[in-house]
Amino acid sequence: MRWCPAVVLCLAGACAGSVRADEAGPARVHLAPPGWESSYHELHYSPVVRIGDRVIVSGIPAVEGADDEAKARWAFAELERHLRSAGAGLEDVIELQSFHVAADHAEFRRRIAPVLKVHREFFQRHYPAWTAVATGALYSKDASMELRAEAVVGSGRRARAEVAPPVE
Repeated sequence: MRWCPAVVLCLAGACAGSVRADEAGPARVHLAPPGWESSYHELHYSPVVRIGDRVIVSGIPAVEGADDEAKARWAFAELERHLRSAGAGLEDVIELQSFHVAADHAEFRRRIAPVLKVHREFFQRHYPAWTAVATGALYSKDASMELRAEAVVGSGRRARAEVAPPVE
């Protein structure tokens, strides 16, 4: 079979100029739950970014509440609200990072105790990976701690733990 040069050029041009959706990469959506729009417009960061099924939540400073426990509870509730804006939930969180204002190890342990209590309330099964870090200061002056998280939409529906039972 002989190919006409015009047909070959046409086919080559069509292939070179087209991009399949899967080759273009997943869509990236920037989100800001109501009340957090200034983070995007004024501070130039996205409170939430969704890339495909992956959701990244920027640091949520624990600023509302009378004490560290109330502030932590507010931050975890805001985390849930941020995740919901991207179609995810707490059950989909795969990694959590928390930053705690503390000058030394003893203060860090004291400051994280109420956060551990609240963490147990919000994550009752299939806990995310978690890194807690002490720091000298946070951007939000009155914040006792800050939360950051990553989630995979829908991953909580089929979560399972392959962990030995606790030793008694």
